[in-house]
Amino acid sequence: MPADPLHRAGNPRAGIPQRSTTSPPSPGSKASAVEVRRSARRRRTVSAYREGDRTVVLIPARMSEAEEQRWVNVMLDKLAAQESKRVLGDAELAERAERLSEQYFGARARPTSVRWVTNQNTRWGSCTPSEGSIRLSHRLQGMPEYVVDYVLVHELAHLLVPGHGPNFWQLLEAYPRTERARGYLEGVVAADRLPHLPAAREE
Repeated sequence: MPADPLHRAGNPRAGIPQRSTTSPPSPGSKASAVEVRRSARRRRTVSAYREGDRTVVLIPARMSEAEEQRWVNVMLDKLAAQESKRVLGDAELAERAERLSEQYFGARARPTSVRWVTNQNTRWGSCTPSEGSIRLSHRLQGMPEYVVDYVLVHELAHLLVPGHGPNFWQLLEAYPRTERARGYLEGVVAADRLPHLPAAREE
């Protein structure tokens, strides 16, 4: 979602629900514009849906700006996860990598193959620059689109800079959701490390 502040409209004293919108997405971005609609009728629930080329998030009128921003991010992630449940095939994944390379690296990163694999349980993706091959872990399937795109961009960058030196991270700065995607993946790893309590038995 764009980092621009939300623009507010409406007069809450007149009992009219407030409406907030972000500015339109930047050129070349897949993110849609977001409109936040506040309602005095809503007490606790938050919901969101797509409306054409924008995302509408419905929240209670009493929410603070910080709560609003947090819930916008949560609902965008939730919608993205629901929409990405359809598993991309290897051909579609390769097409996606080609588009990302063109968008962020001027089409300089040209993989010879991009595919899903099931034998990567400790890494999200891998790249063999000498062969031009990129492999993504099947565990990414069903995660938000921007997370999958981040891993693809990460591996595409390795075709241009093999190591993880300053030049590599400078390349990744071109992808605007790098930090958010990294935070999401770190959260998944942390959740997997939590102890799993045995299910309670019914008497």
